[in-house]
Parts: sequence; C-alpha cells; structure tokens
Amino acid sequence: MTDKPFDIIVYGATSFVGQIVTRYMHETFAGEGVRWAIAGRSKAKLEAVNAAVGLSDIPMIVADAADRATLEAMCAQGTVIVSTVGPYALHGDLLVEICTASGTHYCDLTGEPHWIRRMQARHEAAAKASGARIVHCCGFDSIPSDMGVHFLQAHAQQAFGAPCERIDMRVMRMKGGASGGTIASMVNLVKEASGDPALRRELKNPYSLCPPDHGFTARQSSVGADYDARLERWLAPFIMASINTKVVHRSNALSGKAYGQNFLYEEAMVTGKGSGGKRRAKLTAMGLGAFTSGLAIPPLRWVLGKFLPKPGEGPSETEQREGMFDMAFLGTTAKGERLRCRVTGDRDPGYGSTAKMLSQAALCLARDVPADAPGGFWTPATLMGDALIARLQAHAGLTFDIVEEK
Repeated sequence: MTDKPFDIIVYGATSFVGQIVTRYMHETFAGEGVRWAIAGRSKAKLEAVNAAVGLSDIPMIVADAADRATLEAMCAQGTVIVSTVGPYALHGDLLVEICTASGTHYCDLTGEPHWIRRMQARHEAAAKASGARIVHCCGFDSIPSDMGVHFLQAHAQQAFGAPCERIDMRVMRMKGGASGGTIASMVNLVKEASGDPALRRELKNPYSLCPPDHGFTARQSSVGADYDARLERWLAPFIMASINTKVVHRSNALSGKAYGQNFLYEEAMVTGKGSGGKRRAKLTAMGLGAFTSGLAIPPLRWVLGKFLPKPGEGPSETEQREGMFDMAFLGTTAKGERLRCRVTGDRDPGYGSTAKMLSQAALCLARDVPADAPGGFWTPATLMGDALIARLQAHAGLTFDIVEEK
C-alpha cells in the first residue's frame, strides 16, 4: 500500500478490452476495499463507459498517450497503472518511460516482443533506480504459459528434486474470437519486421527478452505440422508461441536459471489423431504461413484489412462466456522422469479470460508483492509467482492441476 489515492488505474478503459476489464473489476472488487479509477484520453468516452457499466462511484482521469503532463499527473495518483492502450509499439513508450522514472508500478497485455525489448533497453536502469516494477504480458499471452511452467517446475522439484529439462505446452482445446486491437498489433509488428532484417532475426531468437548475459545456448525447436508421440496426436504451430516462449525463457533467466542452463520449451496446437489430425495440422500450418506472409505485402495487407476486425471490435459477451482454453504442459527431467499439468480458463482466451487475468495481476502487483522486491522489468512468474496462481484460481476462472499421464 502507498499514500497515493488509487491502488489501480485502468488506462485505456474505453478500449474494447478496457471496458471488459472495468466491468470485471466493478463486479469483483466491490467490497474488497480496492481503490481504483479509470483513465483515457476522452472524457466523453469515459463517461459513456461509466454509464454503461454503472461506475457511479469510480473516479475518471483524462490522460493522453502522447501528452507527458497528463500521463505524469495520472501516474502520480496510482500505485499500479494497467494499460490496455495498444498497439503498444505505437502508443506505449511514453507511459512506460514515466512509470519507470516515477517509481509507478505497471502491467499490460502486450504480445509485442520487439517493443518489450526496446523498453527494457531504454528504461530498465531507471526502473531499478526508482523501484518501479514493470510486468508486461499479463493476458493470455503470456500468463497461462509462464505460470503453467512455473507451476509444473515447482511440482517437479517437489517430486524429483530437479526441474524438468524440457517442457512442451500443447493447446488441447481453445474457443474464442479475435479483436481489432490484437489484429492491429499483429499488423504493425509484421509491417515493422518486413522492412527490417535485424528485427526479423530478433523475433526468431527465443532468448531475445533475456538479460544480455543470460548465457543460454540450447537450440530451441519450433513446430510445423508435426506428430507428438507422447500424446499420439498431430500438432500445428501456435500463433502465440513467439511471445510466450520468450517470456518463459526470461523467467528462467531472472530466476537464476531455476529451470536449467539447457532448458527446452516449445508450444503447439493439437489438431487431432490419425489422417484427419494430420490434414488439419498441415492446413493450419499453411494457413498461418500464408496469413503472416500476406500481412507483410502492402497490397495484400490492405485487402486482408477489409475482412479483419477493426480496433474497438471483438467477440460478443455471449462469445466471451462460451469461450475457453485447455492447455497441457508435458515435462521431462534430465533422468527421463515425466510430469504433466493442465491449465484451463473458463472464458474466451483473448478477452473474457484476459480481462480477468490482467485485473488479478494488477491487484497482485498492488497488494501481494513484498515491499522489498526490487524495481525492474519482471515476468508474471518471477515477480508474482504462487500468489498470482492463487488469485487466478480463486477469482479469474483458471485452474492449475497436476494430472496423471496415461
């Protein structure tokens, strides 16, 4: 707790996911003594959200992502700033700079590794000096992956006295829609990478978010249309693997290589058994490759933009409620011992579930992190660990379970 008037300020409360976050906080934080406010650049839009959600007792703060004075005034009032204003590579720099300079804690739901790397390079020294704790990737990318690995490794240490040398995450089932904000972030990333060979190399580096002295050299694998003998099912690439794997490896680096010097981690989607699963794996891999290639070519990017969701658009409330995800983490120790855990969510992963994860991460950051935890750029697992898992299971519809392997 601090002497600032608000524990949490939701910046970008008028965005598609920001509105879901405010609704969830209003329903969940009532009676919990949480002091929170909503913020955005338009007073009229904030008032509209206030009226739609029924936030009559929640203060509003007007702040613009490009206006230093208004952002500084906002940060002076909040212990934790939660930002949903993306694409972060276009709109997020100044807020992170101000948070790190002022000692204001911060979390977001970005999945843009190139931007995270830039923020680390520019502002980590300031964050360490001011005590600001910066935690990116507090949504579907990358809390289930990061916390799932953390959970499995803790049980491996308990069961075997050693971490799993290799973990394979498999998306067993997933149901949910995409929003225009997510699409805009992806388009911007592909646009930047298409004209920058150095950025393309960086995006392929699984250790790009690790500290410069990480020392990891293990060659990580990536999934195409492949067969998983342990599950006896076919696999296809998982679009979030690019960011999730980087966050997991950063967690390993920041935890003193608790997962091992040669830790291997990969992610994939399960497409099924037999010839049908193989066909779906190939079609998914081809479709994903064609989609990203299309985004890299300006005329095709323009055509695709006609059919993709626009910023502010996304799955309906019904689609959010009916969505879900089910992920398996298959661990193997250096001695060949096996352990498996399951992580599930009860809403569509990108929005209904992400809003709950982000909100609980913000409250965990405000209330549960030890007062002497140093400033810097953290991951969810390394800063919040078991406290966040407890919150996610109690309040965010996630489950973490060790399961018996057949």
